[in-house]
Amino acid sequence: MVQISRWKMIAILFFVFIGFVYALPNALSPSAREWTAANLPSWVPNKTINLGLDLRGGAHLLYDIDVDAVFKEQAELLRQDLSGELRKAKIERTGLGMIEGGVKLTLKDPADGEAARKIIRRLQSDLDISTDGAVIEAVLNDTGRQAVYDQTIAQSIEIVRRRIDELGTTEPVIQRQGEDRILIQAPGADSAALQGIIGKTAKLTFHLVAQDASKAGVKNLPSAEQPGVRIPVERRAMLTGDMLNNAQPGFSQSGQPVVTFALDRRGTKRFCDVTKKNTNRPFAIVLDNEVLSAPNINEPICGGRAEISGSFTLEEVSDLSILLRAGALPAPMKVVEERTVGPSLGADSVEAGKIAALIGLAGVLLFMAIAYGLFGLFANVALISNVALMFAILSSLQATLTLPGIAGIVLTIGMAVDANVLIFERIREEMRAGRSPISSIDAGYSRAMSTIIDSNLTTLIAAVILFSFGTGPVKGFAVTLGVGIVTSFFTSIMVTRLMVVSWLWRKKPSNSLPV
Repeated sequence: MVQISRWKMIAILFFVFIGFVYALPNALSPSAREWTAANLPSWVPNKTINLGLDLRGGAHLLYDIDVDAVFKEQAELLRQDLSGELRKAKIERTGLGMIEGGVKLTLKDPADGEAARKIIRRLQSDLDISTDGAVIEAVLNDTGRQAVYDQTIAQSIEIVRRRIDELGTTEPVIQRQGEDRILIQAPGADSAALQGIIGKTAKLTFHLVAQDASKAGVKNLPSAEQPGVRIPVERRAMLTGDMLNNAQPGFSQSGQPVVTFALDRRGTKRFCDVTKKNTNRPFAIVLDNEVLSAPNINEPICGGRAEISGSFTLEEVSDLSILLRAGALPAPMKVVEERTVGPSLGADSVEAGKIAALIGLAGVLLFMAIAYGLFGLFANVALISNVALMFAILSSLQATLTLPGIAGIVLTIGMAVDANVLIFERIREEMRAGRSPISSIDAGYSRAMSTIIDSNLTTLIAAVILFSFGTGPVKGFAVTLGVGIVTSFFTSIMVTRLMVVSWLWRKKPSNSLPV
């Protein structure tokens, strides 16, 4: 333990140096960071730790998702599809309407019941079908209902995240709460502006472009590709965003950027029927009542896969793919809770956290210097290196620092010298037992190592559990605690040992140690 190879020395010093370099942007003023980002090469570190809602101020919103609207829309689509299939099969009916979570079909001849049930199962598999004479009811089963909830919430979170990113906020917290609610915390965001962005339905639909703009059942929508131009589309949607399984950017055979997309089973059949009947007609992809693209249907598309071509750049097809994958929010959202955290309150929290951290750091530095002399000063250098490495890692991860996260940093400052205390006390015991300085240092590091590993490992396990099962601020505390454990283990063992061993071989003490 009193021998360190040259390459290890270089590696330790390199990591410490890199830690200080990556932590430095956090000590600069915003204007200084802007100057360095604008004037220095891109490889120069400029990332900082993001401040959370409780430190920076911002908006806290809780939205309720109207999933019932999704069930109604899916029931209407099922009704439309079933009507067409019954007509093809020449099955007569006296009634076909929507009920909660499905459709109700009344047949003219009860003998057609089995054929009708087969058609319903073919259209949609996650239905419970019940029959009472000539009346057939098909409603979503529990699995189907849960899938609708999960898909709707997941799509809502994706589109909300994309919209909030347009505001320039850093590290927003967007997560599901309960069965049908979304919690949004956006540091630095204005609540009114945030609601204005989120309030858009972000509903994705596919419509045929109308051949006659003056015809009934036609609406004129603005084009995203051609500002000022309005495109007439049929009001009835031939496809909805929830029928998409996937969308990815790609290239056509001629090398032009395109978007390829895949449909689910219902969408595949519906798209096949529509494209057969409307070959060589354009269809419009509509998001929030704006036409994103209006490509031609060149041929019937029955394989469930298609591509959208146009005058797209690589960036445009990438953005369009994101919209197609995550842009379908088929349900309105309503604010049920709103809170605004003022920047002054956040500033007070930051100032209090700084004071707590500085007091804790100063107390530990003073104690180590008094209790262990020169070796205590070595430990202090390692402690300062530990803080720099912590900030470097958190900055590189673009972690969001909350008030509990500051508590984790303060706690880590106290824990960081724990390993050195164990080692130094062990060295003292060996010196009192009559060992030589070199032998005492070697024994101190060797025999304290197992205890240090055990204590750090158990704390790290606790941090991992907190991160895995905690939410919000608890995760922030767990992240800073976990990072602090890793960096403190490195600095207290490697950095301090480097300084102790360097001093030992330079001074070559024969009788006593300054510890």
